[in-house]
Amino acid sequence: MNRFRSRLLFALLTLIIIVLIGLGLLLGQLFKSFYVQNFHDRLEKEVSLVEIIVSEKGLGSKELHDELDSISKILRARATVFSDKGKILLDSNGANLPVTDKDLQDFVKKRINEQDGVVREGGNSEVYYYGAPIVQNDQKVGSVVLSASIDSLDEINKQIWGVLIGSLGMALIVILLLGVKIMNQYTKPIESATKVAMELARGNYKARTYEDYVDETGMLSQAINILARNLQELIASQEVQQDRLRTLIENMDSGLILIDEKGYINLINRSYKDTFKINPTDYLYQLYYEAFSHREIAAIVEEIFMTELRVRKSIVIPINIERRHFEVYGSPIIGLNDEWKGIILVFHDVTELKKLEQMRKDFVANVSHELKTPITSITGFSETLLEGAGNDEEIRNQFLKIIHKEGQRMQSLIQDLLDLSKIEQQGYKLTIAEVNLVEVIEEIIMILKEKAKSKGIELAFYHEKEEMFIEADSERLKQIFINLINNAITYTPSGGRVTLKMRDGRQDVEVLVKDTGIGVSEEEIPRIFERFYRVDRARSRNSGGTGLGLAIVKHLIEAHHGQIDVESAVGEGTTFKVNLKKKQGK
Repeated sequence: MNRFRSRLLFALLTLIIIVLIGLGLLLGQLFKSFYVQNFHDRLEKEVSLVEIIVSEKGLGSKELHDELDSISKILRARATVFSDKGKILLDSNGANLPVTDKDLQDFVKKRINEQDGVVREGGNSEVYYYGAPIVQNDQKVGSVVLSASIDSLDEINKQIWGVLIGSLGMALIVILLLGVKIMNQYTKPIESATKVAMELARGNYKARTYEDYVDETGMLSQAINILARNLQELIASQEVQQDRLRTLIENMDSGLILIDEKGYINLINRSYKDTFKINPTDYLYQLYYEAFSHREIAAIVEEIFMTELRVRKSIVIPINIERRHFEVYGSPIIGLNDEWKGIILVFHDVTELKKLEQMRKDFVANVSHELKTPITSITGFSETLLEGAGNDEEIRNQFLKIIHKEGQRMQSLIQDLLDLSKIEQQGYKLTIAEVNLVEVIEEIIMILKEKAKSKGIELAFYHEKEEMFIEADSERLKQIFINLINNAITYTPSGGRVTLKMRDGRQDVEVLVKDTGIGVSEEEIPRIFERFYRVDRARSRNSGGTGLGLAIVKHLIEAHHGQIDVESAVGEGTTFKVNLKKKQGK
């Protein structure tokens, strides 16, 4: 803006100088012409006056010479009287002019003798000649010549130019100051409006200009401010909408991909990146068929491009070592006037739903199977007794024992299902109290000692202290360790060993339940806490197990804010490591 002001000031200054110079030249010439004309008119009148005096005095008068001297000094001119023959009769050079007699005689011969009245002629560059004939009795008896210097004209001309230059210079300064003030008055709001417009172009919508004027510049400033306020409100509203949309997209559970009309990927949300474990730089602004490593996704995009219709498909994609199930929704983005904008893909991860559905199926199948076996046995033996086998007391007692055993098995299964259902319910509460864990485990060992002895299994318990107190539910602790120790005895062959070790930590207590049984393969370890899962189904069923014990154990330990881990090797045995906190968080 300073360049604009400088250019405007330079143009204004140039125009003013040109106008003032032209005006000065015109005025100088007018003043000079006016003064010169007055000078000539005055001398012409003066020469006529001298001619009259000479005519009255007469050429032969003795006083005429003195009169000429006085006139020459007063008029500051050389007065010369010539005879009719051109001879100088009287001469008075009171002004000391550089004029020769020959110049005067030539003037008289050429001009005065040939013309009547006053005659004027410029001599050299410094003197003018003014002559008039002397007439007596209507006869020309001589002539009078006044020679005047033009030095006074030069002085007057210099004074005129001095006054003009001074006056015009002062006028230039005054006009310049007024012009600068007026220019500032009009350019300042324009500069301010320009700066605000540049700030708006840079994205600073808080910029404002002053509205101090009521003319067109004030209207411009007001319009700029209104535009800035409207833009600020529009951008603020747009930013709020963008923030809402960004928050929605980034925090939605489903993966989302936006592809433009040319097939380039423009947007990937956080859920998609986390689910597919990808680097965004490998996807963003890349062609979809180059970015997608899974052909199933690229095929969905191609189908939408070809049909311009919504697509919904279920696909299974391997991610790392896991196979994940997705419901993919794809839709074309159609703008105004049916303009094609691109494609949006939404990925719903339904892997957990598929797992839950499969678990439900497995649960129904397992429960049905577990109930079918004892019910079949009870029904079969009951029918046999009803058909007459009950008459034999030994057979009847044997069948009744089997029926009683299967009934107890059904009761145990139902009780475990009820316990598991109760534990899994939200809001399940434990009866927390201070419990001596050593005493609890010793009571369990006393209960299971006979079972271990009957199988020829050594059952040992090692602990650092006689008392290790924790905050826990005593009955649920017994349920946890009865299940673990009972399983260890069940899956350990005769001559084996089941060992319990307790370690006192700073904030928790660690209990190890280790056996030398059949062990669990590495592939089966993640599944041993599932409902109805058995490593050795035949042995488990023969032992009266329901397949729910370890599921209940895991849920109870988690309810105590504890942790359970498993280490096992086939043929070497299994170790369960249980960590229980000494203090339960409020």
